[in-house]
Amino acid sequence: MTDSLKPSAARVQNYLARHGQEFVVCELPGSTRSAEDAALAIGCMVGQIAKSLIFMDKNTGEPVLVIASGAHRVDTSKIHQQTGVKLTRADADYVRQHTGFAIGGIPPVAHTNPIRTMLDQTLQQYEQIWAAAGTPNAVFKLTPVQLGELTSGKWLDLAG
Repeated sequence: MTDSLKPSAARVQNYLARHGQEFVVCELPGSTRSAEDAALAIGCMVGQIAKSLIFMDKNTGEPVLVIASGAHRVDTSKIHQQTGVKLTRADADYVRQHTGFAIGGIPPVAHTNPIRTMLDQTLQQYEQIWAAAGTPNAVFKLTPVQLGELTSGKWLDLAG
């Protein structure tokens, strides 16, 4: 099954399979780089897209993964108020170094090293959500509960 996937998408599929998950990574013909593109390609609401964004903790330099609903912008001041963590955007080289993936296809799992994760609580309103799977056109479907279990993320009010 992973033979037909691009290497980064296959890496995500293999990670999910190794962790007892039966999710299916699929590569779509169009780009899913933006939440709007992904929702259009999948045929779902923009809010059901779980977009993975890498930030850097200003105090420690460590990466922080924020998984937000495609319908929202991330409000880093809200995150700071709730967690004490001050975030700054990470550049493309930093993202690849810490996740092993390029911006535009960052999955919630299968990173080079474990990453502290924060989850947009508004994703919990959906029965099913879609996450990137390693390339700008690869995705997989899951539930918010499964997202929380896979990432050990902390659910927060982070929408701006």
